[in-house]
Amino acid sequence: MLAGTPLKGQVALVTGGGSGIGYAIASALLKAGATVIICGRNEEKLHRALQTLSELGPTQAFRCDIRNLEEINALADQIQTHYAGLHLLVNNAGGQYPAPAENITPKGFSAVIQNNLIGTWNMTYTMATRFFLPARQGVILSIIANIYRGFPGMLHTGAARAGVENLTKTLAVEWSRYGIRVNAIAPGIIDSSGLAQYPEALKQGLTEKIPLRRLGTPEEVAHLALFLLSPYAAYITGETIYIDGGQRLWGDLFPLV
Repeated sequence: MLAGTPLKGQVALVTGGGSGIGYAIASALLKAGATVIICGRNEEKLHRALQTLSELGPTQAFRCDIRNLEEINALADQIQTHYAGLHLLVNNAGGQYPAPAENITPKGFSAVIQNNLIGTWNMTYTMATRFFLPARQGVILSIIANIYRGFPGMLHTGAARAGVENLTKTLAVEWSRYGIRVNAIAPGIIDSSGLAQYPEALKQGLTEKIPLRRLGTPEEVAHLALFLLSPYAAYITGETIYIDGGQRLWGDLFPLV
């Protein structure tokens, strides 16, 4: 998408890079000249992704649960061992399930917050303190969700992603003095492996609720991610950019019942 290889010499970490949007972002980064590290919880999925991504450029994969600080620190140790540093972090890992609020137990709510909010902060804090802050450089990009009008049907992840959006704004200001940029992408309904896990009843008629009358693709999200991670976006920080075919402005997300 971008001319040449604008990320040549850059080392990027993509969490949840074994499938879906994370895989598409890793692929785009490799094509732009970056060295890419993917991590996730599912080793089989990571291995499959590594086989195809390695054809595009230098790639490594490590198992890492973003909820576990020990595993994150072990990943940082691996990066220090194999590379001179880290330049780009994509917080893509996360997970949720559709449910009305009254069916989300405190345990279920806590689990999603632990994964999508606290896990994102665990990864951001560790990689920033180990690499970005000492080097006084770095770009952090978090993949959140369409929370423009709340998130009926997924209250738990709506709360978590709103927290990540506020982290994005706050860190963009606080860490600007270190030369670190921090942004977020809020995808709408993307035709990816994540959507495939939802019940078919929830997916009926989705395109009718989107002004562009179609679902987005992981590659379209990856194109936006590549721009925000590249030098072409050097004056953009603290932003959340929606990529949803206009759906946040019109139409419902999922049926309320």
